[in-house]
Amino acid sequence: MAHVSDLISVDIDKYLDSHHHKSLLRFITCGSVDDGKSTLIGRLLYESKMLFEDQLAALEADSKKVGTQGGELDFALLVDGLSAEREQGITIDVAYRFFSTDKRKFIVADTPGHEQYTRNMATGASTADVAVILIDARKGVLTQTRRHSFIVSLLGIRKVVLAINKMDLMDYSEQVYDGILADYRVFAQKIGITDITPIPLSALRGDNMTERSPHTPWYAGPTLMDYLETVEVEEYALEQPFRLPVQWVNRPNLDFRGFSGLIAGGSIRPGDRIKVLPSARESTVTRIVTYDGDQESAIAGQSVTLTLADEIDISRGDIICKADAPAPVADQFEATLLWMSEENLIPGRPYLLKIGAKTVGASIAHPKYKVNVNTLEQLAAKTLELNEIGISNLNLDQPIAFDPYAENRETGGFILIDRLSNDTVGVGLINFALRRSQNVHWQALDLNKTVRAEQKGQKPAILWFTGLSGAGKSTIANLVEKKLYALGKHTYLLDGDNVRHGLNKDMGFTEADRIENIRRVAEVSKLMIDAGLIVLVSFISPFRAERQMARGLVQDGEFLEVFIDTPIAVAETRDPKGLYKKARAGEIKNFTGIDSPYEAPENAEIHIDTTSLSAEQAAEEIISALQKAGIV
Repeated sequence: MAHVSDLISVDIDKYLDSHHHKSLLRFITCGSVDDGKSTLIGRLLYESKMLFEDQLAALEADSKKVGTQGGELDFALLVDGLSAEREQGITIDVAYRFFSTDKRKFIVADTPGHEQYTRNMATGASTADVAVILIDARKGVLTQTRRHSFIVSLLGIRKVVLAINKMDLMDYSEQVYDGILADYRVFAQKIGITDITPIPLSALRGDNMTERSPHTPWYAGPTLMDYLETVEVEEYALEQPFRLPVQWVNRPNLDFRGFSGLIAGGSIRPGDRIKVLPSARESTVTRIVTYDGDQESAIAGQSVTLTLADEIDISRGDIICKADAPAPVADQFEATLLWMSEENLIPGRPYLLKIGAKTVGASIAHPKYKVNVNTLEQLAAKTLELNEIGISNLNLDQPIAFDPYAENRETGGFILIDRLSNDTVGVGLINFALRRSQNVHWQALDLNKTVRAEQKGQKPAILWFTGLSGAGKSTIANLVEKKLYALGKHTYLLDGDNVRHGLNKDMGFTEADRIENIRRVAEVSKLMIDAGLIVLVSFISPFRAERQMARGLVQDGEFLEVFIDTPIAVAETRDPKGLYKKARAGEIKNFTGIDSPYEAPENAEIHIDTTSLSAEQAAEEIISALQKAGIV
């Protein structure tokens, strides 16, 4: 809401014009649980007279009903909106509030302090100019204080207010204040935070919030509101090379084609020569179109539509740059990751990576190390757990245009998404492209999949047999290959056990090893498809994500999932290799169906129920399905 100004009643037009031209500051409040973040924001709103009468009445009623201050005003209730937050007295979600004073407009993000919700804190910090890091004067610098400060540093927030709160509970002791500040400065120096403004506060009592407190005569710095109203935020984005991530191809009619998005860096004018990445096509800007009409120039932070002199192919997710300062393009990176999922990072598992408006497939290598947020020590790691921060290499399934995050937040930050649940599982910051991604190029060949398949008189395909151990995959796949051979088809059968004698002999049976096992086989299958073959792949392949990854490597219609559906009780009675018996005895770990899950296909192209079909009948049914699909 807006600060109540006298101009409203005197000259509303002048008020609106002055309000429109006020600068905007985005800031975040963060720190450990119960440091007083929500109370601080509530007190700012209250002291600045930014509450309507009905809001104040509701606050008074809620304070008596669910407040934590013995019937006095509980300012945290102005921000903590979820019922669970009010019951527990903690912030869970990120709460955004807009307010303004005579000098400036503000958007503040109140973020959770509890370690479980660190991912929400990172979300709030991603767009902030200033971080207000709260410390409870009774507790000093805690692990979560360090964690949030480290994330603030990683996300490129250069200005920090160290709000040492609840000074009233420590008798406004200068010694306590100095001790906490000294401890924090030691840690901040290690992570590169140098612009620190410390303020002793009592958010509940209002000390040094909007007016200097008589209880801290030893403090000569600004109040919190003074700082927020006057802090200068450097326009780093204006100094960067021009970047426009395309969010929308604007085609309202046959006579207009423009490319819309929020400028992430630099400036642009009609007549400027541009390059579109990753395609590297070039053109010239003819118009800069906005809601208010055409403009002679546009800068970072503005949403615009560009029209070009040439009809070139540009899609959502591409980046428009100036031709003389293009963004780099690569498909392999080193990145800093903050893991945000309750399920650990699984190296090699395919994820979706979303950077700007572009979404691509990605896999993550084993972390190089993870960071101890207390000591900043680099620790060896095989995975990342919830809220852990680490460094790892990423491989994408196609090149993208980017900037290192340190140079541009918008074109260097990304999120990782689980392919099946569509949940966000991590956030990442691109550090740099790997050199090998620049040195390895795809070699063009004269012969391709089409001519190789025509020579063989067939349509190439992958028949991916999946099911439990003992389901009959290898037996049925072997029969299907014999029938295809009899029909004159060119085939190859990749069997799980056989491949582990050679290509994958170094693979174990951990979840990560199984994922890498399938990734390698999927890549080999893709090569065989390119050779024009019909490939039969017989692997347990227990995880849907990896089977989906294999499907995504080839064109539509070339991948047929064959689910050999056998109940575990039936498969266990067969147990041709004695594996179930060993697993039950604890001699084999991570055995599918016993102590490792099997995720059955949900929409397999071919479903074989082995409780009602013999192996020969199953093979005949598969051949019939291939004929209907035009493979045979």
